[in-house]
Amino acid sequence: RYSISSSNERGARAGPRMASLEISELRFGEMGPVTLALAEGECVCLCGPSGGGKSRLLRAVVDLDPHEGSVRVGQIEAREVAPPRWRRMVGYLPAESHWWRPTVGEHFTLDVSEWLARVGFGPEVLGWSIDRLSSGEKQRLALVRLLVLEPEALLLDEPTANLDPANVEAVERLIASIRVERRIPVLWVTHDEAQARRVGARTVTMRDGRLHEEEA
Repeated sequence: RYSISSSNERGARAGPRMASLEISELRFGEMGPVTLALAEGECVCLCGPSGGGKSRLLRAVVDLDPHEGSVRVGQIEAREVAPPRWRRMVGYLPAESHWWRPTVGEHFTLDVSEWLARVGFGPEVLGWSIDRLSSGEKQRLALVRLLVLEPEALLLDEPTANLDPANVEAVERLIASIRVERRIPVLWVTHDEAQARRVGARTVTMRDGRLHEEEA
């Protein structure tokens, strides 16, 4: 586990929680109901077998797929705001990123040089063609594209799956620092149990559309 830590993590879990991301009785397709609360600055890792509903849960939370139930960030419930605003508040990184313009730089309107450096890129990457990027490079750049919007919660679907060990560590440290500095909750899907122990305050397993929280 990284030295960056939050007062809401393991040592403080006996006290009351003020959840900054609250998922309540969420049903999507044949999955659910799912109820899960994340405190400010907390990272919860979501594990489980393929097809268990992890990615579908994230898509329902960010209101990309039909669902029933409620999702709240702070005092704001998803149904109270327009979908584009909600998707800006709740930053979602899918397992496979999508790019719709020919070059990297065309996907950014703000200065992202500092963000690029934090995931191992120099400014020259802005001139690169999307076609020359590896899957791992696309994923790191998609993370930059997400973080520059300063979301109030993060949903990450295997954000380091295609990265080499050095870049895995860089991304893990970056998310840890943002999580603590901004006090934002992070729901992180991973198949890597060692990673879950490194980055998560808690681990929950999803099987057949239901959550099962692991013992600490």
